[in-house]
Amino acid sequence: MTTISHGITPSRVLRSEWHKLWTLRSTWTAVGSAVLLVLGVGVLMGTTYTSDGGDSDVDTVVLTLFGSQLGGVCLAVLGILVTAGEYSSGLARATFTAVPARLPVLWAKAAVLGAAVLALSLLTNLATFLTAQVFLGDTDQAAALTDDGVLGALAGNAAGLTLLSLLALGLGAALRSVPGALGAFIGGVLVLPEVIGMLPYDAVDTALRYFPTQAAGVLGSATPLPDAPSPGAALLALALWAAAALTAPALVLRHRDVRG
Repeated sequence: MTTISHGITPSRVLRSEWHKLWTLRSTWTAVGSAVLLVLGVGVLMGTTYTSDGGDSDVDTVVLTLFGSQLGGVCLAVLGILVTAGEYSSGLARATFTAVPARLPVLWAKAAVLGAAVLALSLLTNLATFLTAQVFLGDTDQAAALTDDGVLGALAGNAAGLTLLSLLALGLGAALRSVPGALGAFIGGVLVLPEVIGMLPYDAVDTALRYFPTQAAGVLGSATPLPDAPSPGAALLALALWAAAALTAPALVLRHRDVRG
């Protein structure tokens, strides 16, 4: 195995970051909040839905996973804390002293967070969908995992949440400030598209379809959305957003002091 420096290998960096992630109280708080929000809202939707309520045209997966919009914010906060939280606590100095190459730390954090969020989101989505369907079985929103597009939408929603959390991780690593990264995520990712969408230009509408939250919405729908990109194009767009967010701190780490 290739050595990074001073006997520190990629697998050891990964194990270290995995250990740090799951020994933080904030991780369990964010993860628990995300799961409870998705599952709780899904059950609420299932128990309160009626076929004559006028929502029969809503995609079944979108309806049952409506809470993932709130759960995704919790996971984004986790992504920010994974990186920016280390700078605020001073742990970053010890981390980069142990791994002077720096970049392996960033990639390990992204890999660990991505794997954890993907697995967690997929399991939560499956549990929420199946639980909600217990109450939706006698309505026009009854569906099964084997129905066209359902499994793909459940997995797509999980992939979207994962990439959004990696985008947040990149913002945290680049800004090195928890409040700053939270403001950038909420303002730039959640609010800015709504503001830009008010502009009366077709080109703006087309561009907005590939913004992070809009692309994630496409991935989480079992039926094609009108005037929306294909799931493949949406996934590529969201992956590029996440890659760009991770590239910025990678460049910063090479030329900026850890304390800066």
